[in-house]
Amino acid sequence: MKTRIGSVAFVVTLCFIPNLIFAQSKFKYVGAKACMPCHLTPKSGAAYKIWQGNAHSKAFATLATPAAQEIAKKKGIADPQKDEKCMKCHDTAFGVAAAQLAPTFKAGEGVGCEVCHGPGSEYKAMQVMKDIDTGKIKGETVGLVKPDEKACVKCHNAESPTFKAFNFAEASKKIAHPTPKQ
Repeated sequence: MKTRIGSVAFVVTLCFIPNLIFAQSKFKYVGAKACMPCHLTPKSGAAYKIWQGNAHSKAFATLATPAAQEIAKKKGIADPQKDEKCMKCHDTAFGVAAAQLAPTFKAGEGVGCEVCHGPGSEYKAMQVMKDIDTGKIKGETVGLVKPDEKACVKCHNAESPTFKAFNFAEASKKIAHPTPKQ
């Protein structure tokens, strides 16, 4: 009886593996520059300019500063711009399979749009974004994520050697980029 149940469970698992692989690779990271054309002007909320002006866009570069090098040395990290302990929070898509990176994606952009909003390959087109805005399609069906506190505290937590108390309501105001109503 146990063998039969085990065999059935194995077959069922095999049936779901392709779906799991597909789900993981369906949406690809395209990089912040792919978002820029539509999110540069005040009409679109100037999200790209707001991102460029905050610490998220500089997160990768920050790891090369003397202060970061000193912290890394104390933690036994040779190069914070290569170490998983640092990179998982300082660069978009670090550790993601190459199959999930579009040709437009460039590592080293810092904490880009897709860290908060999900891989953009399926929602980056202007028509898709219009369809999301009008309710014709749901953003999540094309990989668009609405960020929340849980997304932020994956990095803004006590595991960070420079952690300071994190207030989601206050922090989200600093990076807010709503699209103005027409």
